[in-house]
Amino acid sequence: MLRRFRRAARPADSARRLYDVIVARAREPIFHTVFGVPDTLDGRFDLLTLHAFTVMEALKSVGPAGGALGTDLVSVIFTGFDEALRQLGVSDFGIGRRMKAMAGAFYGRLEAYGAAPQEDELTTALLRNLYRGDESRQRESAGLAHYICRIRHDLRTQAELLLEGRVEFGPLPTP
Repeated sequence: MLRRFRRAARPADSARRLYDVIVARAREPIFHTVFGVPDTLDGRFDLLTLHAFTVMEALKSVGPAGGALGTDLVSVIFTGFDEALRQLGVSDFGIGRRMKAMAGAFYGRLEAYGAAPQEDELTTALLRNLYRGDESRQRESAGLAHYICRIRHDLRTQAELLLEGRVEFGPLPTP
């Protein structure tokens, strides 16, 4: 009964909470120490994009409310990219060019991961994007593909949580 008197979470608040959870998961040291993702600006960008992909894909399946929240989430993500570049000392003149390049890379990866519904296809996409085609990283790529496929499956059951700005990624990947 009291539930109807609670103020509904604003989409921007929910998007910010999702972003915070995505960033926290993408920054887990295991991705760098065990799975060999470079602990660089590019490596962190790729891990954030990969985890954001899983949430955004799940939001698409929730309907119009999920789509709106996904749009808000992308805005928050790009605000984070902008802030990171400014902290690195990129000037106002360089921000536009860098943000355009990041947008292209972000959406390109979302498209590549979305076109890879099977674990073996995702392994190939991760090898190409996360490891820049380094064939010696096949085992790590396959491990991460297995992890991401599990997340994709699990997030399909979290519609309510996602709309509230919460996400449960489950356990970290194992080597």
